[in-house]
Amino acid sequence: MLEEKIKAEKTCFIIMPISDVEGYETGHFKRVYEYIIKPACLAAGFTPIRADDVKMTNVIVIDILRKLLNSDMAICDLSAQNPNVLYEVGIRQAFDLPVSFIKDNITKRIFDIQGFRDIEYNSSLRIDDVNGMVSKLTENLIDTYESKGNDVNSIIELLGIVKAKVPDKVEISVDTEIILKSLQDISLRLGSLENNSLKPFTKQVINDFDKLEQIESFKIGQEVFRVNDLVKHEKFGDGKVTIIEFDSKSGAVATFDFLNEGRKKLMIKYVPPSALKKQ
Repeated sequence: MLEEKIKAEKTCFIIMPISDVEGYETGHFKRVYEYIIKPACLAAGFTPIRADDVKMTNVIVIDILRKLLNSDMAICDLSAQNPNVLYEVGIRQAFDLPVSFIKDNITKRIFDIQGFRDIEYNSSLRIDDVNGMVSKLTENLIDTYESKGNDVNSIIELLGIVKAKVPDKVEISVDTEIILKSLQDISLRLGSLENNSLKPFTKQVINDFDKLEQIESFKIGQEVFRVNDLVKHEKFGDGKVTIIEFDSKSGAVATFDFLNEGRKKLMIKYVPPSALKKQ
């Protein structure tokens, strides 16, 4: 029963900006995903998959492309005209696979695909607009999926040319195999370096102390921080100082409320000056 359920599960690949984009608030596209895209997918009967959900040890780009092509549906957010987004939707279009297009109200339509219907949402993400957008996107997902093969949904179909196909079996040359293994090795090495670079930040974060007394401020380099100061942390993003305490063994301990990462307690002696700035 479980295997049948897994096979029957429909997936929707989300093509959208993953990182922060200039001109948008920090975490903007994460909120677009959480408030609009994810609820619409679930309401339409699809499990959403984003590129950052693909956490395989293989070459990550290949895994993403497999998900991009194997998913039953895709949603493409054209907002900000992100190059990676356009690249991924171009691949899906080449295989004549169904896509639902969305964009915000401040992004101009792209000439090459302006003939395809898109759903526009307000970039302010007001709650009344969000609720309406979820309903529209849910309906569009269902309609696009059910009409595949009967409606024009790609440049390939519009031009009447043969769509791309994934061969049943691909023979990889020895040279290509060596390159792929090298790429995989580089990927693993980069991951190891990234983990090592995070160790100081792991050391910064603490959970509990036995004896803490509240103090008025703490100092990092030449900068003095006090309660209610707005800050920006190199890894955790925008936040606010909420509590400052002192421990005889660990020194100053500050509690922060970060916009995207929630509440964190940091041992100040492990926070380098470059990692925390006042806003």
